[in-house]
Amino acid sequence: MLKKENKLKSSEIEKRNLLKKEKPYVYEKILKFDEKIRRGESIAIIQFQYNYICNFRCEHCSVKRFQGKSNARQFTIADVKDLFRQADEMGLARVTITGGEPLVFKDFDELVAAIDPKKFYINCDTNGWFLDKKRADHLKSISVDRIQLSIDSLDATEHDSFRKAKGSHERAMKAVDAALNAGLGIFIQTVVTKQRLYSNEFIEFIKYFDKKGIGVFVTYAKPVGAWEGNFNVLINKDDMNFLKKLEKNYNVFTHLTPAYGLNIGCIAVKGMISVTQYGDVLPCPYIHVSIGNVFEEPLKDIIRRGLNIKYFGEHIDTCLIAEDRNFINKYIVKRVYNKPLPVNCAEVFTEEDKTLNPFNRKF
Repeated sequence: MLKKENKLKSSEIEKRNLLKKEKPYVYEKILKFDEKIRRGESIAIIQFQYNYICNFRCEHCSVKRFQGKSNARQFTIADVKDLFRQADEMGLARVTITGGEPLVFKDFDELVAAIDPKKFYINCDTNGWFLDKKRADHLKSISVDRIQLSIDSLDATEHDSFRKAKGSHERAMKAVDAALNAGLGIFIQTVVTKQRLYSNEFIEFIKYFDKKGIGVFVTYAKPVGAWEGNFNVLINKDDMNFLKKLEKNYNVFTHLTPAYGLNIGCIAVKGMISVTQYGDVLPCPYIHVSIGNVFEEPLKDIIRRGLNIKYFGEHIDTCLIAEDRNFINKYIVKRVYNKPLPVNCAEVFTEEDKTLNPFNRKF
């Protein structure tokens, strides 16, 4: 069942007021999130993997097996317009442009225009390499709302080694100031393994950005992509509870952290979908299972199919792909590993995996 939070945090109220002023149409859509969830509808952020081109080769890269040559149909700007027309008609309001590294896309400005900034709150993932003052000012001018900047240590050597790019830490730290000075929203994305979670380095990391007034989004290590089969880095329920305690004292959060006054648990399909460069819709960026392809059928039908799988259509109070070893072993290791990606959902989930409640269930 949906767990209703008592009230919005003061920081969320402040952000809503700013959104109401700058993007009133998006604000009105977000006000309807509560009723959409109660009707059993998705309020998904569209994590849009528009192009897998990237200037880094990060140690943990989750899309490593998606990169490379492919003869499959890829997005054109016209396709982007159609996808986000459908998303708007469904009341979806948020998009994260990702890849790859979005700031190397030659058609980035056309991409943003095709999404339509008046109708969507636009986040942009970046490793920060190309985010200097001029680029940050430009992003603000074309109505990008927020930067999701990847930094994985305050130690330059550790960060550069993890990202396999010498000088990347220096550029990322400069990108923080560039975004702030341009008036862009920003939070820091950081990868946390079981080992890093309890380190002094991690505590100092979140304290540093907390003092700068910048939130830290923790993405738990996942055994996919370049880390396929790497189970030593995975967290468990005790680790998740430890992070929840940190959330009470610092501006740190995960995808399980309640937002918009709602606690929907795992946000796969309910609160997020990933759309690949080739049109496949994934439940989340790390579950490499296709629930449909937007070049073949309407987005609303694809999301309905996803919500009819119990893991995505019901309240799940964990991260399936980072913590739930039963889910990982049964569905990912045995049914996804060693196959071309993404794997069709019909090959992964069976009749027994359908939700016990029909599409009009209440979360």
